[in-house]
Amino acid sequence: MRRMRGTPRPGWRETVVSQGMVYGTPARDGAGAPREYWDESVFYEFDMDEILALEADVDLLHSMCLKAVENVIVTERFKDFGLPEWSWGPIAESWKRQDPHVYGRFDLRYDGRRPAKLLEYNADTPTTLLEASILQWHWFRDTVGGAGSNGTATLSWDEGGYDQWNSLHEALVARWGVVKDLLPSSELHVAWSEADGTGEDHVTTAYMQETAAEAGFDTVALPVEQIGWDEDLRTFVDLEDAPMHAVFKLYPWEWVLDDEFGRHIVESLPQTTWIEPLWKTLLSNKTILAVLWEMYPDHPNLLPAYVDQPGFLTEYVKKPKLGREGANLSIVGAGRETATGGVYGAEGYVYQLLDPLPDFDGFHPVLGAWVVGDEPAGLGIRESAGLITDDGAAFVPHRIVPKGR
Repeated sequence: MRRMRGTPRPGWRETVVSQGMVYGTPARDGAGAPREYWDESVFYEFDMDEILALEADVDLLHSMCLKAVENVIVTERFKDFGLPEWSWGPIAESWKRQDPHVYGRFDLRYDGRRPAKLLEYNADTPTTLLEASILQWHWFRDTVGGAGSNGTATLSWDEGGYDQWNSLHEALVARWGVVKDLLPSSELHVAWSEADGTGEDHVTTAYMQETAAEAGFDTVALPVEQIGWDEDLRTFVDLEDAPMHAVFKLYPWEWVLDDEFGRHIVESLPQTTWIEPLWKTLLSNKTILAVLWEMYPDHPNLLPAYVDQPGFLTEYVKKPKLGREGANLSIVGAGRETATGGVYGAEGYVYQLLDPLPDFDGFHPVLGAWVVGDEPAGLGIRESAGLITDDGAAFVPHRIVPKGR
């Protein structure tokens, strides 16, 4: 794993905007100065063996996470997750029904020298999807050529030339095809929140809508704020008053459960299929980190983690169970204490061993490894000047170098 300097493509800003990159809070460099959110002046390089090892780690971690959900359901350990008690039964029922899921993103600490360590699992509403799938693939094709054995761009791994860990688009289309066969209707509503002023959620939802349409869905898009509830039919309806039978929502389950209409959404199951499914509220909760450590102590891909207290840890990261984008995090150790602001934490905290992010030229990367269905599907990298990866981090692309180079 190496951080490399690159030459941005001529007109790259117009290029990424044309591909959907119409959002992105300016990132920050080590001096606190503004930095492009999409930054192709640098990139990360991996050997194929590293990528194969990461793929195996992600495959194993996803399997472990599913077993952890089963453990929580069987032991009825919902209280530790800070979720309302009325939701516990429906969460268990969603898991037992095997309500379909589509995608998720592991955030990993990795430096090329030690096994990847799980920092968290964004299993409900992961973003940076367009960047990881479309933007960095076009960057790769334009800058490296993506040349396979026949000299044409290819998404398959080719050890004879440069490549990229990125089968996200094809995997999403294929997964939507599987989900479509599980539903009674081919109509899919896709929803995002108008509360997101950056436009990222809207663009991410639009991209998911595109992949679902490629799989054969008839798609209808609308903000979650415009979803209606028909009291007589006891069902959700769209702007045309048509019943909504399946909905992809880029809206966190913890917000749903805290909303006055949250009970209606839960009561609508399974007549209405909500994607990601309700059982994923367990995987997107930091408490799952402590459950995993209890089930798999000393596992090489895990860090010690505890619920509501640091246990024996003297250096740790204090994470709100339902936190997002690095908000309300506290770092204790590494010679200093660092904390971020935010609105999270009332639900409680998880304490995870501090394993500082690696330093590459003064920047600290987090690897976002994607799972589609139950299979590893790609990699995106965000890097920050500080040890906390927040909304000031930049997205940088990657490539795989051929053997012998």
